[in-house]
Amino acid sequence: MENKNWQIFGHDWAVNLLRTHAGTDKLRHAYLIVGAQGVGKRTLALRFAQAINCENPPRQGDFCGVCKTCRQIGAMSHPDLDLLQPQEGHKDILIDQVRELQHRLSLSPYVAPFRIALLPDFQRTTTEAMNALLKTLEEPAEKVVLLLTADALENLLPTVVSRCELIRLRPASLKDASAYLQSFYDLTDEKAELFAHLSGGRIGAAIKLAQDPEELIRREKHLGDFLDLLPASLHERFKLANELSKPYDKAREKTAEVLPIWLSFWRDVFLCSFDSDLPLVNVDLTPQIEQVASHIDAGAARELVILHEKAFQQLDAYANVRLLIENLMLTWPRVNLTGSRG
Repeated sequence: MENKNWQIFGHDWAVNLLRTHAGTDKLRHAYLIVGAQGVGKRTLALRFAQAINCENPPRQGDFCGVCKTCRQIGAMSHPDLDLLQPQEGHKDILIDQVRELQHRLSLSPYVAPFRIALLPDFQRTTTEAMNALLKTLEEPAEKVVLLLTADALENLLPTVVSRCELIRLRPASLKDASAYLQSFYDLTDEKAELFAHLSGGRIGAAIKLAQDPEELIRREKHLGDFLDLLPASLHERFKLANELSKPYDKAREKTAEVLPIWLSFWRDVFLCSFDSDLPLVNVDLTPQIEQVASHIDAGAARELVILHEKAFQQLDAYANVRLLIENLMLTWPRVNLTGSRG
């Protein structure tokens, strides 16, 4: 279900909990919202910030959504909302950024009841920066609330986690996500089902697909290129590797866009290879997935999944992009596909 006032789908229990905290003595100094990318962590954090600082709340724990404070928080432009994320050219939040944030949080709020610090994707923080934040978590300034989001607890220091109110968000069922998309975004049954599968029930990711047609066009192009290369020679495959690795300053970004798509395909092949009941991601490519699965066994499919997962780590560690892609392509089986691509 969608929570009407907060406009949050599928996380009613979390909304109800945060409602009881906003504007009461239950308000904690730090909250950690954990869940997969696109599940709605940042949206929930911003709604909570609005509920904490709304000028004209219709009732306790809610927000009007139209006052200046609500509008500015929604646009992440309020003077009492501090956003901390990696600087341009860096993949992590650095210790100097945390120290600057701590200085700002030591000041009284400008206009709102509370000063809010939003730290999205906090897993992208160096260990030194996490340790530096501990002082703020242990001895928070008055009228300060920290809102952290992260994809998983494993990437955070246990000392950070233990000092926060922990809220875990999980994806909606594919059926519920599909029904929601049909109701609120006027999608056909087929399109809503596809978006639900592609997002794995992560409603934020599904909404992005519904609102951005270019996202789907890019996916179809990348998958089309990939399927064309399955029966192709290494020479043809390496042409794409060369294309993705140029220009140099865009190579990592371009590869980071195609890798999840390749991984999702091999994951589907792996599931199909041992008749798993788990839903496919690329449900619109079921015939092609089944064809590939019929040519390789479950062990080989699993190894392909592992190799593509490791490629993310190598890309993040600044491996040579072209060499990384070519090494993956060497592991792809050669399969002649028949019929339509989707």
